[in-house]
Amino acid sequence: MRVIVLASGSAGNASWFEAAGTSVLVDAGIAPRALEAKLATAGARLPDAIVVTHAHQDHVGQSLRLARRLKIPIYASEATARTEALHGRDEVKVFSAREPFAIGALTIAPMPLPHDAAQVALVVEGGGHRAAIVTDLGEVPPGLAAHLAGCELVLIESNHDAELLQNGHYPAFLKRRIASARGHLSNAQAHALLRALPVEAHTVVLMHLSKSNNRPELALESAQDALSGRRVRLLAATQDACLALDAAPAEAWPPLAGARGRAAQLSLFG
Repeated sequence: MRVIVLASGSAGNASWFEAAGTSVLVDAGIAPRALEAKLATAGARLPDAIVVTHAHQDHVGQSLRLARRLKIPIYASEATARTEALHGRDEVKVFSAREPFAIGALTIAPMPLPHDAAQVALVVEGGGHRAAIVTDLGEVPPGLAAHLAGCELVLIESNHDAELLQNGHYPAFLKRRIASARGHLSNAQAHALLRALPVEAHTVVLMHLSKSNNRPELALESAQDALSGRRVRLLAATQDACLALDAAPAEAWPPLAGARGRAAQLSLFG
């Protein structure tokens, strides 16, 4: 299974998953032409479908334009399909937020997440491999670690550093929203989830990092501490650069040092 993080952040999100001849785009928050250019640069085919995790603009905003341009369906949970962005659109196919569904050769297993819009984590399975994307959640719900069992590649939100958020320039209401149980995961919350990751995970990508309230080195240091001693490749996704990955490990990664050891490495191409 190949995975490409095309964009990750508050300005727009999109990730591409492919296995056994089927490819899907998870979220479409960037313009169709920019998305197509990124896929072409990465040597990836256009998606067969779009799967939307929730109805915030940075995830759903370009989905209808892209679906109509490529003549492909949009899959959305029942709650997301009822929102203004997608309600009544012919392109939309509805899935249950708690039941697996198939798109071609891929099986996708959703799980509801706590956020201020109906949100789901997704486990994508195909070609004998499993990958997951877990972003836009204010806290880690019971059962999430178990939902990720068997996943070799995991994309996990590490949105903000709590101290940077509280001391930053955002207005008080927005700080409260981000830090709430229906907001976004902090580096410390991501740390706790990473400590519970299944043993099969060999690649972890930190997602949806805030440009204002986080720094890649802080998120990576926290995650590296959580994964200390494990043979895991640790990366951080960005808003602009593509990040190409494979659920089948090309090599055995060396054990990660603790947070005071060597820095985790970014693997990016533009």
